[in-house]
Amino acid sequence: QVTGHLDDCTCDVETIDAFNNYKLFPRLNELLESDYFRYYKVNLKKPCPFWNDNSHCGIRDCAVKPCPSDEVPDGIRSGSYKYSEEANNLAEECEEAKRLGAVDGSLSKETQQAVLQWTRHDDSSDSFCEADDIYSPDAEYVDLLLNPERYTGYKGPDAWKIWNSIYEENCFKPQNVKRPLTSGRGESFVSLSGLVVTHFFSGVCVEKRAFYKLISGLHASINIHLSARYLLQDTWSEKKWGPNVTEFQQRFDEVITRGEGPRRLKNLYFLYLIELRALSKVLPFFERPGFQLYTGNKSHDAEMKNLLLEILHLAKSFPLHFDENSFFAGNKKEAVKLKEEFRLHFKNISKIMDCVGCFKCRLWGKLQTQGLGTALKILFSENLIEKIPESGPSYGFQLTRQEIVALFNAFGRL
Repeated sequence: QVTGHLDDCTCDVETIDAFNNYKLFPRLNELLESDYFRYYKVNLKKPCPFWNDNSHCGIRDCAVKPCPSDEVPDGIRSGSYKYSEEANNLAEECEEAKRLGAVDGSLSKETQQAVLQWTRHDDSSDSFCEADDIYSPDAEYVDLLLNPERYTGYKGPDAWKIWNSIYEENCFKPQNVKRPLTSGRGESFVSLSGLVVTHFFSGVCVEKRAFYKLISGLHASINIHLSARYLLQDTWSEKKWGPNVTEFQQRFDEVITRGEGPRRLKNLYFLYLIELRALSKVLPFFERPGFQLYTGNKSHDAEMKNLLLEILHLAKSFPLHFDENSFFAGNKKEAVKLKEEFRLHFKNISKIMDCVGCFKCRLWGKLQTQGLGTALKILFSENLIEKIPESGPSYGFQLTRQEIVALFNAFGRL
């Protein structure tokens, strides 16, 4: 049933399937199994900023096993921002600047705070995500291959509250359309009848429509993983994970979801196109000779960089890319306001991930929202990326190792 043309795009489902399944995914999978991309630093102890919630999932499969630090490659551990010699030099300059800054004790406490706020604002004004402080003592490296995304048994009111908050408070919608959520099922979708959705989208601009579809696509993606790697058998002697067709149908069957299921799956393709477009746009950043996938193993790092560039060139060769020029193309003043709204809504969603009670779900939720946030940052930084010099620092546009790892792993999930 999920076939043919996608709304707001010149693309169709079949073209994406053939391109992804036969060309892109096998290469991407190989990349994601490499050391650079399998270790992700995350703080799973941050408190929920929106409501008092200490209800952590007590199920064993909700737990995340952090890596003993001696298992993380030296190159990654020595400084997660250091992915090239140029970044190392830049880091030393920053350290020097910090030391000089520390000497000026004449600034009042308030002024010092204000300066810190400004720096933080400068760092975050192009960011769509509330990123973890990776220098926090609570931030730990996690091996993504040893902590796969799958159904852990986390459901019920707590899981429902997360999605309800994301859709009701952070998705653009006309005020008069209430989206009823059923709290009976843990990972329940927004139960919209086809009629309401058509009405909802008819008066909504392309940007707001896209935002809703991105979140719906992310939700669909997560629910597909939970259905595909479901805990089918749990006895003292063994655990068996595998596809649960009934669970999948509950979320996506056209009849059970009253016409919504196939649309959710199409939103997944829309999300794929957006992230694919970002990969095709960010090629100049990774092509620079100074950029390395730095783990400390020189020959392996060079091999992985070649594979990365092969994937990005492949992404660029896709014939029916999403045209992001339709975004924010109207009145300049309105466009700036809308873009900022878009960014803040998404930033809010990234903060909600700290309210997820199941740590494994929280890990993958944080990683996938940071990946999508990075893709949006790339699409909105096109002018800066075009100006990146071949050598020397790319001051205008920068990606941290965290963003790089999240970007490719989130795309791998799709």
